[in-house]
Amino acid sequence: MDLESVIYKNPIKDESWKTVLTLAYQSLGVVYGDLSTSPLYVYKSTFAEDIQHSETNEEIYGVLSFVFWTLTLIPLLKYVFIVLRADDNGEGGTFALYSLICRHARVSLLPNNQLADEDLTQYTIDESTVPVNKKNVGSGLKTLLEKHRILQRVLLVLALIGTCMVIGDGVLTPAISVFSAVSGLELSMSKEQHKYVEVPVACVILLFLFALQHYGTHRVGFLFAPIVLTWLLCISAIGVYNIFHWNPHVYEALSPYYMFKFLKKTQEAGWMSLGGILLCITGSEAMFADLGHFSQLSIKIAFTLLVYPSLILAYMGQAAYLSKHHFIENDYQIGFYVSVPVQLRWPVLVIAILQAVVGSQAIITGTFSIIKQCSSLGCFPKVKIVHTSSKIHGQIYIPEINWSLMLLCLAITIGFRDTKRMGNAAGLAVITVMLVTTCLMSLVIVLCWHKSVLLAICFIVFFGSIEALYFSASLIKFLEGAWVPIALSLIFLVAMYVWHYGTLKKYEFDVQNKVPINWLLNLGPTLGIVRVKGIGLIHTELVSGIPAIFSHFVTNLPAFHQVLIFLCVKSVPVPHVRPEERFLVGRVGPKEYRLYRCIARYGYRDFHKDDVEFERDLICSIAEFIRSDTSEYGLGLDHFEEDTKMTVVGTSSSNLEGVRMSEDDEDCSHDHQMEGSTELTEVVKKSPEKVKKRVRFVVPDSPQINLDAREELHELMEAREAGMAFIMGHCYVRAKSGSSWIKKVVINYGYDFLRRNSRAPTYALSIPHASTLEVGMIYHV
Repeated sequence: MDLESVIYKNPIKDESWKTVLTLAYQSLGVVYGDLSTSPLYVYKSTFAEDIQHSETNEEIYGVLSFVFWTLTLIPLLKYVFIVLRADDNGEGGTFALYSLICRHARVSLLPNNQLADEDLTQYTIDESTVPVNKKNVGSGLKTLLEKHRILQRVLLVLALIGTCMVIGDGVLTPAISVFSAVSGLELSMSKEQHKYVEVPVACVILLFLFALQHYGTHRVGFLFAPIVLTWLLCISAIGVYNIFHWNPHVYEALSPYYMFKFLKKTQEAGWMSLGGILLCITGSEAMFADLGHFSQLSIKIAFTLLVYPSLILAYMGQAAYLSKHHFIENDYQIGFYVSVPVQLRWPVLVIAILQAVVGSQAIITGTFSIIKQCSSLGCFPKVKIVHTSSKIHGQIYIPEINWSLMLLCLAITIGFRDTKRMGNAAGLAVITVMLVTTCLMSLVIVLCWHKSVLLAICFIVFFGSIEALYFSASLIKFLEGAWVPIALSLIFLVAMYVWHYGTLKKYEFDVQNKVPINWLLNLGPTLGIVRVKGIGLIHTELVSGIPAIFSHFVTNLPAFHQVLIFLCVKSVPVPHVRPEERFLVGRVGPKEYRLYRCIARYGYRDFHKDDVEFERDLICSIAEFIRSDTSEYGLGLDHFEEDTKMTVVGTSSSNLEGVRMSEDDEDCSHDHQMEGSTELTEVVKKSPEKVKKRVRFVVPDSPQINLDAREELHELMEAREAGMAFIMGHCYVRAKSGSSWIKKVVINYGYDFLRRNSRAPTYALSIPHASTLEVGMIYHV
């Protein structure tokens, strides 16, 4: 059984308690690395504002009260008990919510959607995990979204803003985590020495972190959970010690009354300090974004039983220490480490640095993942995606993004040199993502769960008002670091929207200029040219009709292959497409034309196979279609439509009862034949120069295939032995005359620059150059 078959077995249903607890333990290293690091810098960032330190503990108690209720309301109540239930077939994150909404209201801006996509297993919501009300409560909202194109664009931009802020978080979190961990060195050296050591050490750790990315997290991932577990136990134990040793009455600060007293006393300075308090929930979004690797129950157990109480104890312990040392200014500046007993500071420093690396690793991996999702859904230029694990499908590495993140991280660390401005920047990125999630969740409640609009309004008002308060406190620090995530997000947002707009316009040009079927029929079975041996694989974005590059090609060259396949590799708004539903196969024109259309469908979290395995699956899907095709083609040519009905065909590994293909050298002995099957072979004369590959189809005996199908299979077999040629369109997109100057800039410069610097399609990267043919065309959009 191959990897692709394994990953579609959902381990979340009917899992044992042993499995749940194992997943909960493993989730510590992947999901909670970033959230668990926040005690290093929350108090330091909060008291970096102009809060006047008094002899009373009102400020300290007020901050602790804010931290407690923020952790309780946002990660615990919002994410654990509500948002985690809005998974997209086990997947989470901003784009998971967006794709969920797109499937329940036709608001997707993906151009090549088909009705057949709605028959996919994962297209419908899993009603066993969410309380779906069958009453069509949100029909008015659904109609409104489907009717107005501008609202669909707003929804897409909202999802892209959340995505861009996640990427911004991928730059800021490693910088602030590692810098805060290294700041503990200040306690063991003079201030003058520390000034020259802190930044270089942080930069070296960051360089080391990003340099290791191409090895994949699975090689060192087994260390992540023990490190986070050790860290959580360490900070909770230190917290308990500080509570009993310094101030056993610190629990009084959990009362919301102290929040009111804090804001009343500190006023504007206290409101601005909320940007530092906000950092206590940095990484909460990872609970939802990394849902695909674990189960809802395991993430809930890990947070409620370990992470949440450990963090609360850590913050209470720090507050207890500061309540007895609030008159020492330096204690506020140093932050976490000053509350650690002297004997434990060096061991804790080492654990903290390891913890910062783990937390950074989690957000970097999450950034890779969300960029892959955007690229799959046509919202990000094609990038090189390397799968670092043959067993875990979610572990990927994107070289261009990795080095870009590294350079930006180093620039932030060297440029800011303090946690205050880094915290301001990270806080704005985090709260923006949460606001986007709140807005999208309110739509999910109405459109997907079919709950009342009033409930959705209550959700967005309650959580939105809390997050808006923190957002305003972060935004006011625009000049003190908060401009960084805004600038980064703006750059990524413009690039993503330009790419999406250009891709959409290019597809519309393809649709408007596709060749009518009558042109093909009038050419006759030979297409008016010489048909040479081999398979011509024509890549197109079209799911119906004949692409313009085909007519452009045959009018300039006098020959083409005996078997033509119009291949469309498309993404659908589901996380995964099951292997048995991978291909849609049909004919273009009558049987004797030997023209086929094959649509390979992938979810936004699926990975593309290497070229050899993909080619094998593609040919087997065509062969299986030929074997099972019962359509009659006795009609006159005038009765042919654009395309015949498409048939769903699985991959060769998932369709064990279908046609199998084997390839070996001519002089090799015959492989054993499958029981209950017939072997179709093509005898080829041995060439003295080189040994040719022999292709054989193993066809099940039942049902019997007719002579026409057998002959068609033999032709496909001959063509496969002769080789495959991959024909791609090399398009030059230009704005048509009369376009506005904005469109000309976007298309002629923006989209053209991104296209020239993006990768070729994943499945075409490793095809030999001798087998690739590019057909140049100018698209006037």
